[in-house]
Order: sequence, then structure tokens, then C-alpha cells
Amino acid sequence: MRFYPAAERIAFFGTLIAVLALALLPIPRLEEYGIDIGFRSDKLNHASAFAVMTFLGGLGWPDRKTRLIVFLAMVGAAIEVLQGTALIRRDLDVFDWVADCAGIACGLVAVICVNWILRRRG
Repeated sequence: MRFYPAAERIAFFGTLIAVLALALLPIPRLEEYGIDIGFRSDKLNHASAFAVMTFLGGLGWPDRKTRLIVFLAMVGAAIEVLQGTALIRRDLDVFDWVADCAGIACGLVAVICVNWILRRRG
């Protein structure tokens, strides 16, 4: 049994775009649009977003997990740098990037578990 890589890839890119929009819009814009999704914990928001992206990307590109991990870690770092700019006026927080990396690790574990279960089923 195998998932559908095309659907997983589309879901990955859709999630990536949503995460980038939520991370890079200034807070007043998010409030203006009435966008208030996620957990109360900023770190949990970061970790969960990157876990989901890693999970979807790991299913969509099963043979490219290393590239996916490096790409997502760079995306997380870029988000933090951009959030620290005067244009976006959000906080540059290294611990947000650490939460991103923790989410990447959790998403990777989930992908490995799902692939293991699918292989056992035949």
C-alpha cells in the first residue's frame, strides 16, 4: 500500500505557503484579517507547522528526506531573519528556530513510523 505522492506534494506546498504567509505577515495585518489560528504557545505553533510540513514532504519525497530536512531548517532560519526586519516588525527568536527543528524531528519520526507500518502490511 502506498500513498499518492502527487497529493502529498500538493499538500506540502499548500502548507508551506500557508506557514510562510502566517509567519511573514505583520501581526497587525493578521489581526486586521481576523486570523487567529494555532496554539497559545508560539513555540508549539512553530513545532507543529514544521512537523506537518516534514510529514507531508517525507511522504511526497520518500527518497529525499535529507534534502527536505535541510530545506525546512533553512526555511525556518529564513523566517526568523525576515521576522526581525523592520518591514515585518516581528521578533527574531532563535528558540523559534529550535522549535522548528524539533518539529522537523517529530515529523520525521512520524514518517518513519507510517512507512514502517505500511511495509509490514505488505
